[in-house]
Amino acid sequence: TNCLTTVWRLFKNLSEDQQRYEKQLIFEHPAFVNLCQQLLRDSRRMTRGDLVFSLHAVVNLGVPQNTLLVQTLVRVCQEKLNQLDNRCISVLATTLAGLDKDKNVSALQAGLQLLVEQRLPSIRDIFILQNLMKCVGEDAPVFLKKKLEMAVLKEIDHLTFPNALRVFLALVAMNYCSIPILNACSKKIQENVHDAPFRQLILILEACYTLQYRNVKLFSALADYVNSTACLWDKRQIILFLSAFETLGFQPRELMGIFAEKVTEDPEFLNLKNLLIVLRVYSRLNYVPRGQKHLFFETLHSCLNKYLPQISNTELLKAVYSLCILGSLPHRALDELLQKDSRDELLLSDDLYKEQKEMMFRCVKACMELDSPSFTKPAFVLTQNFSSLVSLNLRRAREALIELLGDENMFRQNVRLPYKYHIDFEIRMDSDRKKVLPISATDDHVDSSVLRLAFLFVPLSAFCVGTMHPQGKLAMKKRHLNKLGYHVILVLNKKFQEMTKEDAVEFLKGKIYSENALPISEVTMQDNN
Repeated sequence: TNCLTTVWRLFKNLSEDQQRYEKQLIFEHPAFVNLCQQLLRDSRRMTRGDLVFSLHAVVNLGVPQNTLLVQTLVRVCQEKLNQLDNRCISVLATTLAGLDKDKNVSALQAGLQLLVEQRLPSIRDIFILQNLMKCVGEDAPVFLKKKLEMAVLKEIDHLTFPNALRVFLALVAMNYCSIPILNACSKKIQENVHDAPFRQLILILEACYTLQYRNVKLFSALADYVNSTACLWDKRQIILFLSAFETLGFQPRELMGIFAEKVTEDPEFLNLKNLLIVLRVYSRLNYVPRGQKHLFFETLHSCLNKYLPQISNTELLKAVYSLCILGSLPHRALDELLQKDSRDELLLSDDLYKEQKEMMFRCVKACMELDSPSFTKPAFVLTQNFSSLVSLNLRRAREALIELLGDENMFRQNVRLPYKYHIDFEIRMDSDRKKVLPISATDDHVDSSVLRLAFLFVPLSAFCVGTMHPQGKLAMKKRHLNKLGYHVILVLNKKFQEMTKEDAVEFLKGKIYSENALPISEVTMQDNN
């Protein structure tokens, strides 16, 4: 056991390349074969500590799981399970977390779950608890996950920064979102963010995504740290941070501004893969750097043009779509995309993403028309109602509008516009926003004295986390509706549904009759966590 654990301690500190080389030397060494044979013979006579540490070392050194040695050690651990102390249970749990499910492993894991349930009241060490959380995994019964959560919460005041990181990731292994534990871990991580290595920071953000945990203070702390030390990071590392934030829907504004400067100063580092990530991040999070908008777009267009000879049609569509969302038309790339062969290959392919590709193509075509410098507001907008029925989510809004305006003929609902756009409610007013005008079903002419209001009731997920800054697709829709002659009013549906009837009426009154309504993109949510 001492020999194996010493080999493992030396082995784990090597680089990946060194590990591959050393592993081959270890496995070919005749002494290692003899050592494994002796371990196999003596496994049932070993002490509990030697048994679990030997299994841990053998597994981590890469001895295949289907070998007689590993399977024998797993079975002996199962036989001696009740003899293990808490430390041995912790080591065994760590080992099992790295093994694939098979008959023996599943049996040992089931026995360990029962033992953990019995021993939990006596375990006070968070390090051991997080190992047990990893071991029981996502298949553990909910009551056991709850017991582990309560055991950790009892010791939460003694939480250290390294353990906070481990517990955070252990919750992912259990697929269990414990808000009290996550909040405590987040606080500890915020206080010690400068001590966290790059890989740990990425894992934290990935864990938040997996657990659907949104903590704006944590995200801001991580973004501020990366932003303040941006000169120390490799550009590709910053891209990984931005990509992780994008999956969470969080916009690290300052970091995105600094990185945009790096892109315009030295675009050569952007290979095709990184360029596509940058385009996706900036378009979804709806960020364009102030003061260098045109330079930023010119740089991205130039980079994309460089890769046109080698880019696939699907990647080209994604790149053009991202730039169009931001309101920038990459003309050379568009010409390439709209060639008949490319278009046919994309739209006629029978793959899982066909509908998504059709939607992206539709958006690109809408942007080509509506975002063109030559586009002028149409004198006639053809509209039609989807249906007189409104969804359950919008019934409260419809009732509030009827009470406020006195008649359902004073607004339209479920309005379908060109380019497959849809608005929930349309209201027409005089240019001074003093009076609501009756709707005539046949009157689609744009009159300069008539102001059209388009109400969109949108989910929280349509905004960047912690703000009311619309994400790319919503921002594009708002921009296009403005081009079609509408003044767009965005309403957070969840907040509206929570209002009383009286508050809902007052809220809509303020939105309809306010001459200087604050643009919703500038409003910050107060209860952002």
